[in-house]
Amino acid sequence: MKIILFSIFAFILGSIPTGQIIAKSRGIDLKKTGSGNIGATNVFRTAGKWPAVFTLAGDILKGAIAVLVGRFFEVSMFYEGVIGLSSILGHNFSVFMKFKGGKGVATSLGVLCIYSPQTALFTIIIWLMTVLITKYSSLGALVSFGILPLSIILFDSKAKLSVAFLMTIILFIRHMDNISRLFKGTEQKVGMKA
Repeated sequence: MKIILFSIFAFILGSIPTGQIIAKSRGIDLKKTGSGNIGATNVFRTAGKWPAVFTLAGDILKGAIAVLVGRFFEVSMFYEGVIGLSSILGHNFSVFMKFKGGKGVATSLGVLCIYSPQTALFTIIIWLMTVLITKYSSLGALVSFGILPLSIILFDSKAKLSVAFLMTIILFIRHMDNISRLFKGTEQKVGMKA
């Protein structure tokens, strides 16, 4: 029962549409602008650098807080991961946006920052390197989270593999449109205006 309650809390916390709130304060509706996504990349394209930074920080915090709550109440390592996954699903299928939402990259990083800090650092480095080389934020996410299960094996415990696999699967499902655009050569690069 405790795990169910924490997971519901995490889902609602994850559902807070940080990017949409910040963009709307500037008169921008993200669902109708740019890629239509509520994440930091679209905020950067449509509202600028600082709104994107605050969006990124808010989305990371949602995942981190969810896992911290589980840890504070001393749930098992596996259930910490489950609670973290709930916050990611909340971000992706927000109750405040008719179960639509973002791609979950920043919230997933927030979960990893608490759940597996060394893995989180490695994931961020791979993401940054990929984006700097290719200029595609989505490709950075796909590469860094595509190797997440291997990263967990290298830097943490195999006991966390199931959570890592689920995180990767969720992220890839949410990026299916991006994958299609990458193959077609129509994906927007970082810095391109909406």
